[in-house]
Amino acid sequence: MRQLHIILRRLLLLGALCALALIGYAYLRHRPQDLPWTDLDLAQPVGMFTGRKLAALTGDANGCRALLDRAGVSYVAMKPKGSGQCRHSDAVRLRQEDGVVSLSPASVAPSCPVAAALKLWEWQVVQPAAEQILGKPVETIQHLGSYSCRRIYGRAQGSFSEHATADAIDISGFILEGGKRISVARDWRGEGKEAIFLRAVRDGACRLFSTTLSPDYNAAHHDHLHLDQAERGKLGGRLCR
Repeated sequence: MRQLHIILRRLLLLGALCALALIGYAYLRHRPQDLPWTDLDLAQPVGMFTGRKLAALTGDANGCRALLDRAGVSYVAMKPKGSGQCRHSDAVRLRQEDGVVSLSPASVAPSCPVAAALKLWEWQVVQPAAEQILGKPVETIQHLGSYSCRRIYGRAQGSFSEHATADAIDISGFILEGGKRISVARDWRGEGKEAIFLRAVRDGACRLFSTTLSPDYNAAHHDHLHLDQAERGKLGGRLCR
């Protein structure tokens, strides 16, 4: 009899687990961004696997550009540049259009995976945070550049920076509708709305980029948010500070 009770309990437990799995699957069918095997769609909200899928675009220039096309993102595909550790062939320059958040300087051309993550960050993180916290939308995202053939921190030896392949961009500030500027260097510290906004967009970036570094990381990042799509991100490896 005792053995029968044990078998029944196990069957009930198995049934409960199956029921939970079915409920979970039914929920996730309506959130494809939470499933690892679905295609990335920039029109969907950020999901559990969005960051991994963005990082996995590295090395798939055609697939990444097709993703931008489907999302209606206007861009110019750049010619391959550099050589060796400093070569990249998937850079894009986002076109500046009326009614669309611009990058300043506009000539920047990050890798396509970084550009795709930037647009999703703009749509799903930056603009909602600006509207909610600051009461105005962002018109311009300011940066300190993307491509730079150098090693990490400009050292003579060691690993090359993600900037060396245009797989990174450094964000220095935001200009709101009406002209007000939010600066990472000036506004990161404190308890004001500007600081709250900057931390919100940093935290949101952590879900989309393989690496997100802010002034909380070290003095070298006192004036910008470093965002990159290191390939380790496709396996879930993320650094967020």
